[in-house]
Amino acid sequence: MSTTISAVRQGWRFGTTPADYVISDVHVVLPGRVTDRAAVAVENGLIAEVVESAKIRGDVDGGGLLLAPGLIDVHSDALEKERTPRPSAELPWDYAMASFEGKVVAAGITTVFHGAGFHNKVSDGVARRPSLALELCDVVDAFTSTRVDHRVLHRFNVRSDQGAELIGTRIADLSPGTGPILLSHEDHTPGQGQYADVGHFIDTLVESGEDRAEVERRVQERMEQAARTEHVREANLTWAGELASSGRARLLGHDPDTAEAIDQLLARGGAVAEFPTTLAAARRARECGLLTVAGAPNVLRGSSHSGNVSAAELITAGLVDALASDYLPSGLLGSLAVLRRDLGVEPPEAFRLLTAGPAAVAGLSDRGRIEPGLRADLVLVDLDRQWPTAVSTFSATGVRA
Repeated sequence: MSTTISAVRQGWRFGTTPADYVISDVHVVLPGRVTDRAAVAVENGLIAEVVESAKIRGDVDGGGLLLAPGLIDVHSDALEKERTPRPSAELPWDYAMASFEGKVVAAGITTVFHGAGFHNKVSDGVARRPSLALELCDVVDAFTSTRVDHRVLHRFNVRSDQGAELIGTRIADLSPGTGPILLSHEDHTPGQGQYADVGHFIDTLVESGEDRAEVERRVQERMEQAARTEHVREANLTWAGELASSGRARLLGHDPDTAEAIDQLLARGGAVAEFPTTLAAARRARECGLLTVAGAPNVLRGSSHSGNVSAAELITAGLVDALASDYLPSGLLGSLAVLRRDLGVEPPEAFRLLTAGPAAVAGLSDRGRIEPGLRADLVLVDLDRQWPTAVSTFSATGVRA
């Protein structure tokens, strides 16, 4: 029976993934190894069986390509940019979601956490305000998709009263059965965290065309303002810790820069060190049993755009559990080429950084690996090109029991 006739028999429709199907003639990425030619059977949106045989003919012919778990992006800020592609050029939220989903699917991503910034900040022409963050949350919650599981990463500045208040309101409004939210706290005050090197931070802004004297004045003003809001920071960190200890939030510490910062994160119930900026912080996170996230764009560029520790150095030291796209959705898949070519990371481990690792970071035990009983979120990947390509993406998101 031809592949086309078989697909019609199964009721395959473009744009959706059937509940039941078999994909054959693929090399399957399993924990720790890649199979020879094999087939994967899916029943009711779940992986039913992996059969290592080249003789099976399924509903989909994989053509000898690599079949991996769907990629999981635990930190994406790109939806904000999709909505405001140029300063003051705001598009409708629902259009931005639909447009962005196409990019996510093309990048092989089947689960994405959209960063909602509950703080006041303007970055690259994109304004962030707690009220806008609530809008983003509402749009993500309401968006119906059969291709991608859209979720929210709640980000808040520890020096923002309003941000913490609105997140608290959102949590209170969630259904009782809703699991813990993903909550990332951050502090971008110059002199610590991402901007520990104040001189480098100033130089970066000056290189973009800003006047040095004006930049220095603003930086000094921000540091003075931070000193005045230390009580707000302490209160918000205590609040975040209470959410973590009560099980209402899975807590991530954004840009930890020292071993002491990691110890403090652990003490307040944190589970994840998100983008550690130094080798010392990443090492301490590993010692404490915290999971660590690094940026895929950092891997692609070979360095941090903020002058901090490179993701390559952390990966080589065995200190990274997951990569996140940050601001570049295609960066996850693209990082595979650099991981293999430049860092010597074999495919099973490279894919782990994009699948099982992020699943653990998000606290999702139902995806991220190709194992019986888990969600059949899958991506067919061509690794033979200069940059890996997602040939086809299969998602269990639209499947109903």
